Amino acid sequence: MITCYVKYEVDIYKVDEFETYAKMWMPIVERLGGTHHGYFLPHESAGDLAVTLFSFPSLAAYEEYRIKAAEDEEAKAALDYADKTRCFHRFDREFLRPVFPE
Repeated sequence: MITCYVKYEVDIYKVDEFETYAKMWMPIVERLGGTHHGYFLPHESAGDLAVTLFSFPSLAAYEEYRIKAAEDEEAKAALDYADKTRCFHRFDREFLRPVFPE
């Protein structure tokens, strides 16, 4: 299993728009084969950090998701929404291997 950790620098004046964007992506990831673990938005902090975690059975499955998402109408709409609202300035993506108790 591989988990994708994405850290966003959000516009502090557009957190509501970012939340809308987040809610658009969660069902897309699920529909395209992943397990979404949620978005985590700023709360009583500096206000410009948001993160998300989602998993796929393998890095190959994640790569398949990326190919499918590039052609998916709902994914395109989510990206268009982010471009239109400018709800985040940048993001960084990391891939992690989860460890579970035995």
